[in-house]
Amino acid sequence: MPSRLRLVVAASLTFVVSVAIPSWRGSAPVQAQAAAQAPATPSAVPAEEWSTTSHTMKLGNQSIPYNAVAGTTAIKSATDETIGMMYSVSYVRSDVQDKSTRPVTFLFNGGPGSASMWLHMGSVGPKRVVTVNGQYTPPAPYQIVDNEETMLHRSDLVFIDAMGTGFSRIVGRGAERDFYGVDEDATAFTQFITTWLSRNGRWNSPKFIIGESYGTFRGAVVANLLQQRGVHLNGLNLLSMVLDLSTITFAPGDDRPYIYYLPSYAAVAWYHGVLQNKPSSLEQLLEDARRYATSEYAAALMKGSALTEAEMAAVAKRLSTFTGLSEDYLKRASLRPTLGQFNAELMRTRRLTAGRIDARFAGDTVNQLTENAENDPFNAAVGSAYTAAVNHFTREVLKFGDDRPYLNTNGAGGRWNWVRQAGGRGFFPSAPNVQGDLVQAMVANPHMVVQVENGYYDMATPFFPAEFTMSHLGIPARLQRNITLKYYESGHMMYLRDQDRVALTRNLIEFLDRGLKR
Repeated sequence: MPSRLRLVVAASLTFVVSVAIPSWRGSAPVQAQAAAQAPATPSAVPAEEWSTTSHTMKLGNQSIPYNAVAGTTAIKSATDETIGMMYSVSYVRSDVQDKSTRPVTFLFNGGPGSASMWLHMGSVGPKRVVTVNGQYTPPAPYQIVDNEETMLHRSDLVFIDAMGTGFSRIVGRGAERDFYGVDEDATAFTQFITTWLSRNGRWNSPKFIIGESYGTFRGAVVANLLQQRGVHLNGLNLLSMVLDLSTITFAPGDDRPYIYYLPSYAAVAWYHGVLQNKPSSLEQLLEDARRYATSEYAAALMKGSALTEAEMAAVAKRLSTFTGLSEDYLKRASLRPTLGQFNAELMRTRRLTAGRIDARFAGDTVNQLTENAENDPFNAAVGSAYTAAVNHFTREVLKFGDDRPYLNTNGAGGRWNWVRQAGGRGFFPSAPNVQGDLVQAMVANPHMVVQVENGYYDMATPFFPAEFTMSHLGIPARLQRNITLKYYESGHMMYLRDQDRVALTRNLIEFLDRGLKR
């Protein structure tokens, strides 16, 4: 890599709280950058910057030497102009002689428009920040420790920040429209990955992708684009998955999300001890909730206004045993409590609001008459710890960034282009859905393994619609067998719970092993 260059870029950063729904992230919406519109005149094109530092960590009885490479990679337009600089951090084990057998895993978070600091500083990187399990983490100083659950002993790791996040910036003649969209974003990530493989001589290495939240949406598209360019993946891991946005959007006239969310409502009510006659087994409760959601509950919702008062009363009574909400409230909600309503109502008598990214977290409710959750208490509970950790670690250890702001988000969710480049089946668009991209990728590469990681208390991308999506891809049975689903008693970022971070790493290593055997 080139030697480290110093370049001071003046920038301003406005901090606001993001409350847009749906904005499932795969990261908590802690800070949003009010991204600038396309400049009237092209900005100067900076040179790429790199900083390489050498480290050693102990993992059990192993001593693992590795190089950490932080830097920016030029992203080019179709006319070969540099329109963006994409920031990444690569951790490459330095004592490997034959890298053709050494896996490399590319990781990114979601948003859309979130930096990958969550996976970077919380999951399988060589360092992680310590937070309090299911509760608010006290202010600084925070602990940044060697991560015993890192995957570095099994794979090199490359954490990538989406354009406009971290230190990734639009430059030259580039504009938001070049990056802020489903296909535009995926094209940039695909170009970054192929460039990284070329520069590091890793075209013949086993290749994996781990995407979280919108990163799963992106991951399906990137996997398909890579394989169109001759890069066949060994495996694609979808952590807190959504591929069909209609499954998590409470759109008028669409009853499906209420069915999909019911098992998650049950899990959260169980966790917070709101259910009367609380079952001892969470798994049995969820199995009963799945069954009821797709049978009697679905049938009642499908009747719409034809549902009789007696039928509504019967459903409300049964629904109350799963959700912890009163029968009266459920009847007034026409048996259809949205996520925001559920989170506000669940513990109203305790003056608490349940979280969305991770519903184990609960925060004080200011307006006791509010109909919808005022905010997501998860954000304040852990966001500051991750922000401080990534800034401290990047500048003090990786020796990158100088005084430039590291942007947690680019605030682009409201300006995201959800229209796909390829034509649809009809004259009007459906909800954004990338199932077809995953199917194409699996058909083109029948050896690619796919694994989905699900948190029971994840209310941003619930596990039941993920199950439905993965069982309705319409692929042959031999390809369906490539798909594995795993579950955790935690939320969207299951690595926040100590037991589940251990389980996640174990499951990810099994995922790597499956991908290497095929």
